[in-house]
Amino acid sequence: MARRIGGAGGGSDPGSGKGVVVAAAVLAGSVAIAGGGVSLGGSATGGAVDAAAGRSVSAKKVESKKSARKGDADEAWRRMGMRTLKKAVKQDLKCLANSFGQVREFFARTPCKSLERMLLGIADDRGNAVVVSVAWVGFHTRSNARDFKQLDDVHGTGNITPLASALLGLADIHFTGLHYQSRAAGNTIVIAEAEPASGQVSDEVLDAIAEVAVLLPRP
Repeated sequence: MARRIGGAGGGSDPGSGKGVVVAAAVLAGSVAIAGGGVSLGGSATGGAVDAAAGRSVSAKKVESKKSARKGDADEAWRRMGMRTLKKAVKQDLKCLANSFGQVREFFARTPCKSLERMLLGIADDRGNAVVVSVAWVGFHTRSNARDFKQLDDVHGTGNITPLASALLGLADIHFTGLHYQSRAAGNTIVIAEAEPASGQVSDEVLDAIAEVAVLLPRP
């Protein structure tokens, strides 16, 4: 589900007038990183990328979502004309410490059961790169999960803090919450956001990427 407009901040905003800063900081805990040595400034070449380039965003999104639902992340991005260049994953139990705004206040009253965050760097063959944040938030009951989703789906209420972009070798990336999707999977809520890292990436493409990312399998 895309975000509804509302909330005091008017966006995914931990402070005044700014998006979430994915800071270049060292994170505590266990972080798994794949694709080391690959720069997001490079190109993602290949026949699948080239074949997808001439299709409409909506057509690519439909096929990409089918692959994501089947659990094939690489194929999902290929159908969007992109591929994964680097990925970082972190498991945690501290939803309160890794959230902000009204969402953080929610976790103070309703602790989560699990938290797994993933940060992806994806790119096409024309130098356009996107950073994608996905979070899987587990709760003890479906009722708690439903209440969390209802709050998080409102733009301006806060969110789960994405992993640091330094893990992908990038400078700070501001997640605005404008390219957002969420879905419920039992007692788990999945949240996905997308932001441009380089090149010219349209809002339509960023929205489509978030729609695909929210369907990706847990790493």
